[in-house]
Amino acid sequence: MSSTTPRPAPETEPTPEHRRFPLVDVLRVGRPSTIWFKPAFSVVAAVAPPSLILVALGRLDLAVYTMAGSLCALYAHDRPYAARAGALAGVVLGMVGGLAVALVAASLTGDAVTLVTIGALLAAVQKVLCDVTRIGPPGNVILTFVSSASLFVPQTLGQVPGHVALASVAGVWAWLVGMAPALVRPHGPERRATADALNATAAYAETGGTGEGHARARAFAYAAVQAARQCLLLTGPRSVATRRALERLVVRAEISLAAPADADPARLRAQARALRGTGRVPGADDPRSEAGELLGAAAERAIAHRSPWSRLGPLAPLAVRTALGCGLAGYASLALGAGRPHWALTTAAALYQANITLTWSRTVQRVVGNLVGVLVFAAVAPIAGLGPLALVLCCLVFNFGAEALIGRNYWLGSVCVTPLALLVTEFPGYRATGSLVTDRVVDTLVGALVGFGAALAVTDRRAGSRVADALTAVGLRREHAARLLADPQAGPAALETARRGLAAALVDLRATADAAAGEWRLRTLPQEHVVLAEQAGHRTLAATVRRQDLAAGSDPDTHRGPGPDAGSGRRPGAATKPGPGTGHDPGDDTEDARS
Repeated sequence: MSSTTPRPAPETEPTPEHRRFPLVDVLRVGRPSTIWFKPAFSVVAAVAPPSLILVALGRLDLAVYTMAGSLCALYAHDRPYAARAGALAGVVLGMVGGLAVALVAASLTGDAVTLVTIGALLAAVQKVLCDVTRIGPPGNVILTFVSSASLFVPQTLGQVPGHVALASVAGVWAWLVGMAPALVRPHGPERRATADALNATAAYAETGGTGEGHARARAFAYAAVQAARQCLLLTGPRSVATRRALERLVVRAEISLAAPADADPARLRAQARALRGTGRVPGADDPRSEAGELLGAAAERAIAHRSPWSRLGPLAPLAVRTALGCGLAGYASLALGAGRPHWALTTAAALYQANITLTWSRTVQRVVGNLVGVLVFAAVAPIAGLGPLALVLCCLVFNFGAEALIGRNYWLGSVCVTPLALLVTEFPGYRATGSLVTDRVVDTLVGALVGFGAALAVTDRRAGSRVADALTAVGLRREHAARLLADPQAGPAALETARRGLAAALVDLRATADAAAGEWRLRTLPQEHVVLAEQAGHRTLAATVRRQDLAAGSDPDTHRGPGPDAGSGRRPGAATKPGPGTGHDPGDDTEDARS
């Protein structure tokens, strides 16, 4: 911040150093995803049968098409199975549709410039659709890889239906693989989401609401709770009993968020551990869970949810970045004489994230991972060249490795993705290793440089306006909740609706502010106003918990009772300001922030 920026409230932590382009930090290896093994095993199960069948038939050249459908098994592992069925079906349709467009284009023209242009437009459409639908990892990258590579596969118009049919059959198999765990653990995704919310809340409770890292931990915990609520809303009608019990646990997490100093982190983590496997959900036999769930469901229905298509406007700069960057990267690759411009196009498409800072991080990770992956390919190529079966087995190993490692850091996953992509090019026939390595290195560097240059050129100038809109939304939600708190006749359903609406607005504000802070060439963002709005909003959320008396019926080991200090972030016995019912507005923005 500049020297003229107002001093931040004591609650805030040092603002992350946005708009700088770090090198070392972006390569730091983290912990793996809690479900890393699910996409890893799923993609192996989806790829292996079609590929091995083609090996037996002596038609491994067709595996480039079945691979397209099989890779759909990577998606939607975080969604309840009722919602996953539709999401996976959409991914399969999107994958097959992109492949069909690419193959038809390849059969109608051999002009490389035209094909690159079509690939860039497809990449932009795929990026926007994946972000609008929030399909999650691996996002548009797999779709763009398949469609852009298919643009440069020799093709006749008569072959297109058969090749699309192969991808469709493999896609149906991938759908079955993705849905198969429902037979063993039908409520796994929602149990995991609830456990994540409890663990995130425990991490915030360990700060006492005032300790080091509390602001970031609180934002993360509220986001996890919001994600758990959205996950529970997607459960099917057969999961009502389980959803009620999980809903109650999410309510307990919210209570602990309101009064972190009075929460028991060990108890929260124990409840999260109890959600592993298929055992009974803690509190599933509590008769109060039904009423809580019904009230929660009614509140969620009462909140106005934005249509996914309403998010198209903010994605316009990202779509322009993708189309421009992918197109220019492909053209640059052609100008340099590289034989596979789709690699440069795919590299550029993989870079674009929510803001320029994250895009830079992904650029560094992509380049490092690809260059190391090229060396791995050079070492493995002699083994893969032993025969079709050896080639397929190598691809399966790299498929598994990519999903097992990518959660720790994107560049680690790229170390496996790169040799996998290079091996796939050998399905139709052997290619000289030296030529493949050279082309891949050149296209990686070209795609990264040109793609990031396009990101610098196309600035999201409306990011600041979206922060202002999010601030306004939080203010309106908070004022509405404060009015209900001041009204002794306000019903619990209305208060619950207001509380959840405010919580969702706060999560959206933090996400919007973080995204905008990572942009460049923007006017100074109202970080101070964001901090004050968050503080006031969270105080109001705490006051709604006290008013609803949610804590009175909760597990005493999870929360030791609201008392006069609940939601204040102070230990019991500390002096507090008057709460609701004493003439004090619980969301008063003028209240001093507590350190």
